[in-house]
Amino acid sequence: MTPASSVLLLTTLTGFGYGLLAWLGIFCAAGALPESPWFGPVAVVIALGFAGAGLVASTLHLGRKERAWRAFSQWRSSWLSREGVAAVATNAPALGFAASWAALGAAAPLTIALGLVAAAMALGTVFCTAMIYACLKPIRQWHNRFTAPLYLLFAAFSGALLLAALLGVWTGTATAAAALAVVFAIGAGVAKAAYWRFIDAQGPLATLASATGLAELGTVRALDRPHFTENYVLREMGYQIARRHAARLRRIVLVLAFAAPAVLAALALAGAMPAVAAPLAALLAGIGLFAERWLFFAEATHVSAIYYGRAV
Repeated sequence: MTPASSVLLLTTLTGFGYGLLAWLGIFCAAGALPESPWFGPVAVVIALGFAGAGLVASTLHLGRKERAWRAFSQWRSSWLSREGVAAVATNAPALGFAASWAALGAAAPLTIALGLVAAAMALGTVFCTAMIYACLKPIRQWHNRFTAPLYLLFAAFSGALLLAALLGVWTGTATAAAALAVVFAIGAGVAKAAYWRFIDAQGPLATLASATGLAELGTVRALDRPHFTENYVLREMGYQIARRHAARLRRIVLVLAFAAPAVLAALALAGAMPAVAAPLAALLAGIGLFAERWLFFAEATHVSAIYYGRAV
C-alpha cells in the first residue's frame, strides 16, 4: 500500500496523545502525579493536542474535506466511523478530568473517576484505529493477530515516554513513567520483531493460479498486462519496497523507536538529567514510530495486485 503522510501522522500522533491520556488517568488514580493544580490540565491539553493534530492530519488526503462529517454516520459497521465517534466522545471525560483537577484537585474522587473513564476511552479509540486495518482480509500483513495488540503497545509505550518527558521537565524526576517506558520499549520492540518474522513466513493469500481456478493445470501466467499505464490499483495498492531496503529500515526502526528511547528512559530513571533524557527519548521514539508506520503501509500487499504480476 502507498504510505500516505496524512495516515502516518494520524497513527503516530494519536498513539502519543491517547497513550499519554491513558497513563494520566491511571497515574492519577494511583496518586503518582504532582498535585499542582496546573499539571493535570496542561498534560491533558498536550494529550488532546497530539491526538487532535493526528485526527486533523488524517483529513488531508480527502478530496472533499467538507464531507468528512459523514464518516461519523456509519458507526454500526465501519471501524473508521467508530474511531471518529470514539475520538470525539473521549474529549468530554478528558476535559472534565482536566477541569475537575483544576477545581477540586488530583485526589478528588470525581477527578479520579473522570481520569479512569478518559483512559479507557482513549485506549478504546486506539483499538478502533487498529481495527480499521486489522479487519481488512485482502491484506495479510494487517489481517492478523498482531495488528491490534501492537497499536495498543505502541500507544502505551509512546504515552509513557511523553509522560516521563512532562514529569522530567515539570518535577525533575520521572521514575515510574521512565520505568514503564523502558518495559514497554522492550516489549514493543520484541513484539514488532515477532510481527516481522510472522509476515515474512506467511504464504501468499492467493496466486494467479488459485484466483483463476487453474492451479491444477500447472503454472499460470498472464499473457499480457491488464493495463499499460499506471492506474488506481497500482498507484494505491501495488506499492513495492525492495527487500534490502525494508531490512535496513527495520533495523533503523528497532534502534530509533525502541532501543535508543529505552536507553534514554533508563538514564532518566537513574536520575541522569531526566529533563533532557526523557524529552529526547520521546523525540527519537516519535521519529522511529513514524518510520515504523511507513513500513507498516509500504510492506502491505493487497490481493488485487496479483493481476499485475505482484506477489501478495
